[in-house]
Amino acid sequence: MKRIAGLAVCVGILIVVVLLSLCVGNRWVGVSEVYRALMDFSGSDTDRVVRYLRVPRTVAGLLVGVALGLSGGLMQGVTRNPLADPGILGVNAGAAVAVVGAIGLLGVHSLTGYVWFAMGGALVATVVVYLIGGAAPVKLALAGAAISALLGSLTSAVTLLDLSTLNEYRFWVVGSLSLATGPIVAQAVPFVAVGTVLALLLGRSLNQLALGDDLAQALGTRMQLVRVLAGLAVVILAGTATAIAGPIGFIGLAVPHVARRIVGPDYRHLLPWSMVLAPIVLLLADVLGRIVVRPAELQVGIVTAVIGAPLFIALVRRRRMAEL
Repeated sequence: MKRIAGLAVCVGILIVVVLLSLCVGNRWVGVSEVYRALMDFSGSDTDRVVRYLRVPRTVAGLLVGVALGLSGGLMQGVTRNPLADPGILGVNAGAAVAVVGAIGLLGVHSLTGYVWFAMGGALVATVVVYLIGGAAPVKLALAGAAISALLGSLTSAVTLLDLSTLNEYRFWVVGSLSLATGPIVAQAVPFVAVGTVLALLLGRSLNQLALGDDLAQALGTRMQLVRVLAGLAVVILAGTATAIAGPIGFIGLAVPHVARRIVGPDYRHLLPWSMVLAPIVLLLADVLGRIVVRPAELQVGIVTAVIGAPLFIALVRRRRMAEL
């Protein structure tokens, strides 16, 4: 009951953060103005800013946060690796190089077109990293680091050889919610919904995997099937998140550890907590980025890196992370 009550409190905090995201920007918009823009649209500048800029941006933050929180928890559970997240294991790098290829080689210039290439790149990178590293946590992390470095160099080569690709890519690669639009958000919702349902269904199986391969097999766990389904969910969630906002680090890595400290290692509780905590952190980072360098704006990917690095170091120093 305490876990459920705590989760309900977090949902309440998330609602407050969503309102904050709708109100804060270059100009403060009151809650009553937000309500009027949504329920009684008059076409004024304020209404248009709220409806066409801040609402898609906030919903994108929710979707990306849910996707990164769940994919990080899944990857740490299925690999039993505390350092696993879509960034470290090459998933984001795969999505990024695919998007760069789509821009530079195929002339794709719409964010709606990025989704499919990002998911394809994420899938290929995930399969390659798993084939190289296998299920061993250390080998998997090393394989992910190597593939990420390789794909990062390919991305740099393509962008440096093509100035137009570089100009378009540099706005996406830093990780930002500001480019999200209504059509992009609408296109992403089904993917995130499917990935979320699949991830939440795997909580019990991840608990059995955490007991070790031999005991999990003795309990009747179909390990390969669980790993394939978890990998599929990660590709859908991380690929969609990267397509919407670009590579955003530390959310998928740090948030599951925060959730683990609150509710323990049971993935039936850890995954729902991660999918609520991650959008809270992401939206707060986005709001902070809008106000710290006014009238300019700091991209959310930069803010999460600045905040996430010391947070993760603090978690490492306070707890033995090899306890997965």
